Amino acid sequence: MSAPAALPQPELAVLYRWRLHPGMEASFVESWSRVTELLRHAGSLGSRLHRGNDGIWYGYAQWPSAETRQRAVSQALDPAASAHMRAAIVETLPEILLEPVADFLVLPGVIVF
Repeated sequence: MSAPAALPQPELAVLYRWRLHPGMEASFVESWSRVTELLRHAGSLGSRLHRGNDGIWYGYAQWPSAETRQRAVSQALDPAASAHMRAAIVETLPEILLEPVADFLVLPGVIVF
C-alpha cells in the first residue's frame, strides 16, 4: 500500500475583513460561499468565514503561492455572486497577508494520527 499523497502546504494566507449592512448577512454568506467554491477550483487551498463579536466579518483563505492567488482573483469567476457580495458590504478593511509559520489546525472529518 502506498503512502497517502501529501496535501499542498500554503505559502500564503490572507485575512479579509468586512462590516456588513444589517439584514444582508445571509446574502453575503451565500455569495461568499459561491465565490470561495470557484476560487478553490482556481487554486485556493480553501477558506473559512467567521463573524466576530466585534461586528466584523472575517474571511481567512490559504493559497499555495502569491502567484496562484493573483491569477485566481484576477478572473471574473461569478460576476453576479461578486456583485451580491459587494452589495452586502458597508466597509472593506485592508487585507492582511500572513506567512504560515506553524500549522496545527485540525480539519473536520480528517483523522489525525
